[in-house]
Parts: sequence; structure tokens; C-alpha cells
Amino acid sequence: MNYTTIKINKEKTSCVVALNRPDVHNAMNEQLMKELTNCFTELTKDEHVRVVILTGEGKSFCAGADLHWMKSMATYSKEENIKDSRLLLDLYETIYTCPKPVIGRINGHAFGGGLGLVAVCDITIGVPRKKFAFSEVKLGIIPSVISTYVVRRIGLAHMKRLFITGERFTAEHAKETGLLDYVVPEEKLDEVVQTYVDHLHSSGPNAIKEAKQLVSACEQMSRADFKEFTVKKIAELRVSTEGQEGISAFLEKRKPSWSE
Repeated sequence: MNYTTIKINKEKTSCVVALNRPDVHNAMNEQLMKELTNCFTELTKDEHVRVVILTGEGKSFCAGADLHWMKSMATYSKEENIKDSRLLLDLYETIYTCPKPVIGRINGHAFGGGLGLVAVCDITIGVPRKKFAFSEVKLGIIPSVISTYVVRRIGLAHMKRLFITGERFTAEHAKETGLLDYVVPEEKLDEVVQTYVDHLHSSGPNAIKEAKQLVSACEQMSRADFKEFTVKKIAELRVSTEGQEGISAFLEKRKPSWSE
């Protein structure tokens, strides 16, 4: 697929995916959603890519829905709106379930659906003096599709307040809620992102995938089933090729094969 609304830059075992509509603050339209979904679907299958970095070109990370796209949606039937909303859900779910770790390099402002993209990242790093808002209520709608992912990051209390007020808040407050993991000086953004890329490269690729699946299992299973799952999973991974290599490398005081 030839991409026109996103940029892809693969370097060794990392891949930077950048929203590329800076003239409209990287606002999302149908084409961008389809391209981003396709991109993460392909990255999931790419054995050479171990870390994905999601960011935006220009001054903004993502302004949410494109105004022209929203205008066209105003004439959609309920069935057409459902189809369109599923497209958005597919995008978020594809990123959220990507077995590769996804670092959100939140370089600028983010609103509405753009905050959904923040919420589906595994690690989020932003910069000061940037603004955020779940602004849907100002338009007489709600941040419905993204709510599944937002609540996992910030909890019900923060989500309720921010959803019903639509208030703008700072990157610093986003960190207080858990939406951002770190807020760092703009000139340090790439350095901190690279620090986490290095952390992830020193960890077993399969172990990272399994750790992400462990969190999902914790969300979905009963307490009893999850306990049994954890017992069997650690036993499985201890005897796996990667597990054996990691334990051997630790005992032999050398780097494991995946970090060389």
C-alpha cells in the first residue's frame, strides 16, 4: 500500500510511523485511518521490526477528526455512521494489540480522537506547554470509541471529568492522569524516546509480546482463570528458547543474543 497520509522510516529494528498531514494538524480522515491500520497490520507481521514509534509531523501530534470529513459524516445514515465508527475502532484495536511495543512520541497538541492514539500506545512521552482535550462534547457528541482505551490509562474518575467538561488541559496534567508517562523538555524528546528504544532492545522480543498479552489476559479473565494462566505461562517461557538463552546469558554474565 502506498501511503500519502503517513510517513514510515525503518532504521535497523525500529520503525517510526508519523502522521503526515501537518497542514491540518494531522487530523484524521478515512484515508489516514485506513493507512495507519494497514501500516500496523504489516508491522505486526514484520519480524525485523522490534519497536514502533508513533508521532506526528509538524507542530501537532493529532487534532482529532478532520473537519471536512466530519462535515461529510453529518449526512451519513445511522448504518453508515456505524460502519465509519468501526473503521476507527479497528484502527485503535490494531495499534493496541500490536505485539511490538509502541512508543508514543507526543510532539504536539492532541485532541479528541488524537488522544485515542495516545491512549493505545504502550509508553507515552510528551513535551511541555502542549494542549489536550476530549473536546467531543463541545460538538454535541461524545468520545465513545476511544473510551475503551482511555479508561485503561486514566481510570473512570479522570475520564468522567475530562469527558463531560471537554476542558483543555496541559501535558503536565496529562501526566498526572496517566495519559502521558513522561513530560520532558522538547530538546530532550528524541533522547528520552531513544532511551526507551534501547531498554526495549535489551529485552527479549518474545517476552515483550508475552508481557503485553499477560496484561490483556488480566483484563479479560476471571481472577481464578488468570492465576492458573500465570502458572502455566511462566513454566512455558522458562523452557522456551528465548527464556533459556536469557537465563544462560545472565548466569554467564554476557549479553543475550537479542541485544547484540
